[in-house]
Amino acid sequence: MIVAEHLTKTYGAHRAVDDLSFSVGPGRVTGFLGPNGAGKTTTMRMILGLDHPTSGRVTIDGRPYRDLPVPLREVGALLDAKAIQGNRSALAHLEVLAASNGIPRSRALEALRLVGLEQVARRRVGGFSLGMSQRLGVAAALLGDPHTLLFDEPVNGLDPEGIQWIRELMKGLASEGRTVLVSSHLMSEMALTADHLIVIGRGRLIADSSVEEVIEAGSRQSVLVRSRDDSALAARLEALGAGVVPAPAGGLLVSGTGPGAVGEAALAAAIVLEELTPQRVSLEEAFMELTRGEVEFAAGGLAGTAPSALPEAASPLEPRQ
Repeated sequence: MIVAEHLTKTYGAHRAVDDLSFSVGPGRVTGFLGPNGAGKTTTMRMILGLDHPTSGRVTIDGRPYRDLPVPLREVGALLDAKAIQGNRSALAHLEVLAASNGIPRSRALEALRLVGLEQVARRRVGGFSLGMSQRLGVAAALLGDPHTLLFDEPVNGLDPEGIQWIRELMKGLASEGRTVLVSSHLMSEMALTADHLIVIGRGRLIADSSVEEVIEAGSRQSVLVRSRDDSALAARLEALGAGVVPAPAGGLLVSGTGPGAVGEAALAAAIVLEELTPQRVSLEEAFMELTRGEVEFAAGGLAGTAPSALPEAASPLEPRQ
C-alpha cells in the first residue's frame, strides 16, 4: 500500500504539490489523474525517493522507498521510457538492473518474454521506437516481481494492440493482489482500466473515489425524454425550474432534475412518455468538469480569429521592436 500524508513540494515560489494526502490500496488499479502541471509526476517521483518532499511523507507498505532493502523486489516503476543507456541491448539493460538487486540473471529474459520483446533482446535500445521502449520499461518494472507498481503514461507510443495488452496486464497484476498506480491523460483508457481514481489539480486533491463516483460528482444530471407531446412537457418542466433543450435525435434533454421528477411531471399533465433515459456522461466529460478551475496551462481562444487579426510574425532572427 502507498500512503501519502500531507505531501508538499515547492520549487522556489512554486508549490507543485500542496498538502496532498491519499492512499493506494492493493487489489485494484488506481488511476492518477490531473491536468498538465497538476503535480502527478512530481508526486510519483516523491513516492520513489527521486524527489524529497518539502514537508509531509510518503511510504510504501509502511516504509519510505529509501529504506527498502531490495527496492526492485518490492516496487517496480515506469516513469520515463527513454531514460535508458542507448548503446546497451535490451537484455543487457535488464541484466544490469537484476544484478544490482540480487535478482537471478535468467529473470531478465523472462521479463522480456512477458512484454513481447524476446526477439529483440540483443538489439541496442537506442534504436527502439517509443512503443518498444515503453515495453522495455514495463519489463524493468516487472523484473523483481514486485508487489507495488507505478506507471506514468504507460500507453504513450503503443499501438491499439499494445494498449489493450497493457490494460489487461495492469488489471491482471491488480487481480493478483498487487498495488497498481497508473497516471494517464487518456480518460477513455482509464474508464476501461481503473477501479479507483485519485484526481488532483494544482497539487491539491480533488477526488479520491471510484470511477462511478467521479463521473457522478463531475457531471450534471440530465435525462433524455420522448413523449406524445414534447412541447407541452417542455413547458411543464420549465415551469418546475428544469432546463430543457431539444435532443439532436428528437425528444428533449432535461437538466437539473432526475428521471423520477420528469415522470411525475408527465403523469400530472397526462402526457404519455415513449422514452425516459438518464444520460451518462463520459469520464472525460466528468474530468473536465471537475478540473475546470484547476488547469494551469490553458490554450488561448484563436479558433475564431481571422488571420489578418493576428499580430505579424517577427523574423526568428530579429526581435520585435
